[in-house]
Amino acid sequence: MPLATLIHRASLPAPQMGAQQALELLERHYGLSGTLQALGSQQDLNYRVDSERGRFVLKICRGDYSALELEAQHAGLKHLAGQPGVQVPRVIAANNGTGLLSLEVAGQAVHVRLLDYIEGQSLTHLDHLPGAVVAGFGRLCGEMDLALAGFDHPGLERTLQWDARHASALIGHLLPVIQDDAQRALIAEAAEHAERRLRPLVAKLPVQPIHMDITDDNVVWQRDEQRHWQLQGVIDFGDLIRTWRITDLSVTCAALLHHADGDPFYILPAVQAYHAVNPLQHEELQALWPLIVARAAVLVLSGEQQVSVDPENTYSRDNLSHEWEIFRVATSVPLALMEAAILNAVGQSLPAIGSDGFAPLLPSLVGREFALIDLGVLSPHFEAGNWEQPGIDQRLLTEAADVHGLAASRYGQYRLSRTRPDSAEEPDTCPLHVELRVPYGTAVESPFAGVVHQPAAGVVQLDGPQLSVRLWGVTPSLHSGAALVKGQVLGSVNGPLIVQLCRGASLNAPLFCTPLRAAAWQALCPSPSALLGLACNAEEELDPHTLLARRDASFARSQKHYYVDPPRIERGWRNHLIDMQGRSYLDMLNNVAVLGHGHPRMAAVAARQWSLLNTNSRFHYAAIAEFSERLLKLAPDSMDRVFLVNSGTEANDLAIRLAWAYSGGRDMLSVLEAYHGWSVAADAVSTSIADNPQALSSRPDWVHPVTAPNSYRGEFRGQDSTPDYVRSVEHNLEKIAAQGRQLAGFICEPVYGNAGGISLPPGYLKQVYALVHAQGGVCIADEVQVGYGRMGKFFWGFEEQGVVPDIITMAKGMGNGQPLGAVITRREIAEALEAEGYFFSSAGGSPVSCQIGMAVLDVMEEEKLWENAQIVGGYFKERLEALVDIHPLVGAVHGSGFYLGVELIRNRETLEPATEETTALCDRLRELGIFMQPTGDYLNILKIKPPMVTSRQSVDFFVGMLSKVLGENL
Repeated sequence: MPLATLIHRASLPAPQMGAQQALELLERHYGLSGTLQALGSQQDLNYRVDSERGRFVLKICRGDYSALELEAQHAGLKHLAGQPGVQVPRVIAANNGTGLLSLEVAGQAVHVRLLDYIEGQSLTHLDHLPGAVVAGFGRLCGEMDLALAGFDHPGLERTLQWDARHASALIGHLLPVIQDDAQRALIAEAAEHAERRLRPLVAKLPVQPIHMDITDDNVVWQRDEQRHWQLQGVIDFGDLIRTWRITDLSVTCAALLHHADGDPFYILPAVQAYHAVNPLQHEELQALWPLIVARAAVLVLSGEQQVSVDPENTYSRDNLSHEWEIFRVATSVPLALMEAAILNAVGQSLPAIGSDGFAPLLPSLVGREFALIDLGVLSPHFEAGNWEQPGIDQRLLTEAADVHGLAASRYGQYRLSRTRPDSAEEPDTCPLHVELRVPYGTAVESPFAGVVHQPAAGVVQLDGPQLSVRLWGVTPSLHSGAALVKGQVLGSVNGPLIVQLCRGASLNAPLFCTPLRAAAWQALCPSPSALLGLACNAEEELDPHTLLARRDASFARSQKHYYVDPPRIERGWRNHLIDMQGRSYLDMLNNVAVLGHGHPRMAAVAARQWSLLNTNSRFHYAAIAEFSERLLKLAPDSMDRVFLVNSGTEANDLAIRLAWAYSGGRDMLSVLEAYHGWSVAADAVSTSIADNPQALSSRPDWVHPVTAPNSYRGEFRGQDSTPDYVRSVEHNLEKIAAQGRQLAGFICEPVYGNAGGISLPPGYLKQVYALVHAQGGVCIADEVQVGYGRMGKFFWGFEEQGVVPDIITMAKGMGNGQPLGAVITRREIAEALEAEGYFFSSAGGSPVSCQIGMAVLDVMEEEKLWENAQIVGGYFKERLEALVDIHPLVGAVHGSGFYLGVELIRNRETLEPATEETTALCDRLRELGIFMQPTGDYLNILKIKPPMVTSRQSVDFFVGMLSKVLGENL
């Protein structure tokens, strides 16, 4: 088909036919009646048909289309119907027995077809697609190409506007449709670069029949019970053609780019998945990104042109913003970078660069020893957040040079100084250069023959046949454009020297890149170590997957880790955790590190006490008395005895033993949906099925769970539900008394921590405590999670209920990560345990633990962290509560201060828990730089318990990202 016909076909509007005409056509030719729903299409007219015989798709296209091409589509569908793994629609025969009707309707020639309707939905409207779905598109594309490889039909030999072989001609013709000069020039330049890169490859690109439209519009998906997207089938074979095989994947990847949030590397899972089922040739991999760029240019031009000729076509008009976004992302990075990334994704690489023939860049320093400065995440030079100081890396290099004479950074070592707290974007932490400190005036010589340039102020660039070397901090000795031979003097050092090596003179490489792009950029900007004669490459980092495998092979599997594929965290600062690539994650999980991570006071106090003494608490030293006195000052006046242990589990276990000893009984009341620890006794009173799926069926007979007093989703709801919940306690007490058994006590978090910080119904504890005391039991307030100032309004959770327990247990934040727990009670209860022998904890109450415990209290007071929990925590809750009116999934916000819970539900009447959505949300938040995990028996609550140093900035970042993800149709 000549270009003129191609252009004519590209500019045709959709047929003009109303729904009533379509219904009459259905009745006359298919014997069908029903209702119609318009479906989008750029140049066809499509309707969903709901009839008594089922659901179908009515497709009407202009008579200009070749009947032979439509017959090829039908033959392709028949061919694929017998292929495993690829579901396609059936063609429904008309009354005359044919699958294709060529008619004249209202004076216009049209082709009419009826196909099966595949149930499900397209994903084009979703802002974000999970990585598994991206890979699913690539796998489907590979499987479709495999299935079509053996198919043939004369109608495949066609000229189509979307065929990449004609992209250059079509772009040249359609460019005038763009009115804006800058936009038109940008499209022309991108298309020209793509064409130039494709030209030497096209002769080696395999040709076969392909679908050429496996996009988010034409692939049908449905969610399963776990809310995972499952592929249902492929529709719209209107672009079926014989052309370059790789075109199919380029079309698919281009369509995915408007979901990529600006990141072109987003498509790599699709490339990997395609290659795994249908291996691509090296030339195809090289051609892929230029084809995507060309496709993006065709999309915007065709979209703009179609809107101009068919302004009433809302499908085309609505798609324009997607098409421009695809073009923006496709042209946001150099073609060479994406070629390297695509090759790397499938285990291939660019040709190696021979470095044996390099002359030394700094010949006078050959053999001299350089101080290689560690600027990485674990560098001993960094402490107490000093890496946040501007210019810290340069200062460390200069200081090292002052001492050692020569200093250098390491190529490819992820820089801690470039981490970005409270950012959804990956930081550019990977250096693609080496920075040196050498004496001013040191001669710089050409490592290879080339031409010298000064592309920007302060930059000297030497372009050789294969490589360019870029230098900062050099005064050139020759004018721009001068040719140099290897070893000729290039200039002299005039300041801090930066050296970068690149493939090609035109590559505009950054000095730093993100970890995701590091492998691709390092292929283009290899280490200049050979030029420098310096072993300055970053030490090879332990592969995180290998490390995780080692953990799984030696660490008991019941000790779980967050996330299926967790980042390796080796550093923290304040309310952020930092992985080995220098990415900061906002920590919304850590109620252990109340003061934040890496607090210098903790390091100093621990180091000082370790240098003096650390032993068990049966020795006599001051710290244990001083810390016990500090704890008693925080407790109610009636309490005068402290036990020190290592954890919340031990504290709760000891509290139960105290209740047994004091009461003479064994029977304990505990609350359903609660967690108190992992020891035999603490686990016995824990009833959370999220922590132990067998919790409800494995309680010993001395444990009596009472109805969970959850006034939001519990058996009884609302603030007047207290009497109903108290009745459950009364019922259990009556049962214990009727059996002639002595009640030992009642254990309960005074704020429902495991359910996300839900306040207990008003007066609940006051009534329950009175009932327990009347039967000789003791009341234990488990403050391990909710106490110690975290709630903001109250220091202890029980204060909200206006009660005083008999025993308080605590741990978590009181040691800021040091193993430290405590039990506070009255003397008579404490001494009741002596009848069973003495009690001690070898490490509980050690000098180091006591000093750290006191330092935590000091810092909390000095840095006003309790006040921060009240003020910033109050602001936090207000921001979260505002989401209830915006996002239907947000049912309620519980808690106060820095112990908050966001409960996600599918229905505000039934309160159906949104369990799978909550899991997906937490995984997505991690991608955006936030650590968050679900809680509650249905795992549908975000349990928000960050370090108490959390700032408004972090709150705003968290709520903004949470709102973003909630809007992504989880």
